[in-house]
Amino acid sequence: MNTILRNIAEKLDKNNRKVQLIYAFNGTGKTRLSQTFKNFIISQHKGDKENNAALTRHKILYYNAFTEDLFAWDNDKHQEGEHQLIIKPNSFTDWILKDQGQDQNIVRYFQSYTHQRLLPHFNEDFSAITFSLAGDNEQRMDNIKISKGEESNLIWSIFFTLISLVIAERNITDKSERSTNEFDHLRYIFIDDPVSSLDENHLIQLAVDIAQLIKSSESKIKFIITTHNPLFYNVLYNELKLSNGYILRRFEDGEFALEEKKGDSNHCFSYHLYLKDILQQAIREQKIEKYHFTLLRNLYEKTACFLGYQQWSELLPDNKQAYLTRIINFTSHSKLSNEMPPEPSDPEKQIVAFLLNHLLENYNFK
Repeated sequence: MNTILRNIAEKLDKNNRKVQLIYAFNGTGKTRLSQTFKNFIISQHKGDKENNAALTRHKILYYNAFTEDLFAWDNDKHQEGEHQLIIKPNSFTDWILKDQGQDQNIVRYFQSYTHQRLLPHFNEDFSAITFSLAGDNEQRMDNIKISKGEESNLIWSIFFTLISLVIAERNITDKSERSTNEFDHLRYIFIDDPVSSLDENHLIQLAVDIAQLIKSSESKIKFIITTHNPLFYNVLYNELKLSNGYILRRFEDGEFALEEKKGDSNHCFSYHLYLKDILQQAIREQKIEKYHFTLLRNLYEKTACFLGYQQWSELLPDNKQAYLTRIINFTSHSKLSNEMPPEPSDPEKQIVAFLLNHLLENYNFK
């Protein structure tokens, strides 16, 4: 049944399970769901004499794309040859860094996912971070700018440290013995795709770390985790010994569905078969859009990887390989998307159907 995101948020809130694990493609609406869920939780407490910011941190902690907005590079310093990652004023980082003194734990956690030689340096008032990279023979490169992936790792490390402390505080039964009562009424921790830039080994480590943290929680805090990564989903599902999971779907009319996945269907999460089903449905209903070229390319990439081909384009028909590669690359990665209609032309739609059938008929899909 199709529905709007607020209805899904209400459904998640009514669920009594400690953990709800949701899979969705990038672009489906995971981040919008986290925002909608946050707003729904706040709306339940409108009678409270608190502002929205206070209600947010007292009722729900969430990590999503907006969390990264709390951090930004100082462009003025960059022009002067310095690289500073600014921490915008907020109560969360103040509590972790200033009150709890967790900067070294954040550094250790960050290095476990990046490199032991890459070192963040917090300034005295914890308003900015600089970075250095240790080299051989005790040499060190100071004032470097880290990659976007490394930046995401650092922000996640701060958030993970925060929720670790929160869970530890809530595990103290006697409220008077807690170092803070700010999280006494916390109901949810919502985690949306924590770090997408990790390799498989670190991604597994991340999933295991999150699972262990959740299992250590003895309070009534509930967890909602969304991801587009099937490996991350699988590890979490198995580590937490869940009995079900969910798939978030978005339809052409702008509505959504949250479909339950029970039992063994979660242990072998067949992402490539899910891609195939979506493409077949779009072809069958004659509702092919531009993003289906991205899904088609993704399916070709995963099939090529499984079969040991170096390039996904090697799976294309030999007589049209160069032409079809160019069509798929242009349609799925075009930088002119704002100038292009969202609906493909009829010949483009025929290419999607042709290439999907070619893949299914020639590479032993069952």
